[in-house]
Amino acid sequence: MFGRWVEPLWKKKFGAPYVHLVFGARQTGKSTLLRKLLPETALWLDFSRPAERAEYLRNPDLLVQRCRALPKSRRPATIVVDEAQNVPAIFDAVQHLYDSDQRRWRFVLCGSSARKLRVTGANLLPGRSLLHHLFPLLLAERPPAGAGRTRVDSPLPMPACGAANEPVFPATDLIERLTFGELPGLAIAARAQRADLLRTYTLVYLEEELRREALVKNWPAFARFLQLAAAESGQMINYAAISREAGVSLPTVKTYYQLLEDMFIGFRVTAFSGSPRKSLLSTERFFFFDVGVRNAAAELPLEAAAARANPGPLFEQWVGVELWKRLQYLGSGKLHYLRTKA
Repeated sequence: MFGRWVEPLWKKKFGAPYVHLVFGARQTGKSTLLRKLLPETALWLDFSRPAERAEYLRNPDLLVQRCRALPKSRRPATIVVDEAQNVPAIFDAVQHLYDSDQRRWRFVLCGSSARKLRVTGANLLPGRSLLHHLFPLLLAERPPAGAGRTRVDSPLPMPACGAANEPVFPATDLIERLTFGELPGLAIAARAQRADLLRTYTLVYLEEELRREALVKNWPAFARFLQLAAAESGQMINYAAISREAGVSLPTVKTYYQLLEDMFIGFRVTAFSGSPRKSLLSTERFFFFDVGVRNAAAELPLEAAAARANPGPLFEQWVGVELWKRLQYLGSGKLHYLRTKA
């Protein structure tokens, strides 16, 4: 199993007597890493499974019953809830258990979308929880071809992290990164399968999530928006132009962008300014969280030749996403773009 940069940090933090919230887009490796770090005796609930989800939607108090039935021991029992956002009421059940005995159970709630939690006003356990995020691979987790474990100079270096004796993800060159991105599953997949896997991820994952949560009423319109937003990734957001080309209202376009953020599919970057107020009022840029997913969503050819034909914009996006991931993991600093006068 390949090592992740956050692995030793999470291992240390998960020992703290709090509820742990783990968020990140699908296929970033959340469940894989948690299964590696947490005890084999952990109780796992998977709310991506229809039967299990329906059972707890009908009766969220079932979690209380199952947890109280676990035998007491010197070490806390670990309970993991995957795709917890699908049953928002489960957060109230977790709070009840945590408040009754903070050391008997250790809860890890995992999710790939914050939309339903935000819309329903779900209880995110303020004062009782620690928040963790997982993103696609860093450069440090997947070295450049021929570099091995050689340190790569950077304006934002990452402190050494991860076990030195653990295998790293297969090395790759820049063109491969600009074409297929940095999702862990893609990094270890056969090259001939990567294009199909990326297209499937973009189509199936997004449609499954959106249709399940009834977040989009007009799917064809959203599909047009998604292609346009992906094509414009890394550029300043032009709501009016996308509204016109997608055939939806301006407020709907803004809602769609917020939806992508809530699903951890993208993030906004404001212009740099000496004035925080001016930065907030500046026109934002929107970046997809992974260059490969962006290419698939924009319906671009997933071929090295396409990346070589115009590598500049793709490279800028890849650098922006890499810096953003590092800042998120380090927990300090903020990413801006520099807007110069023509």
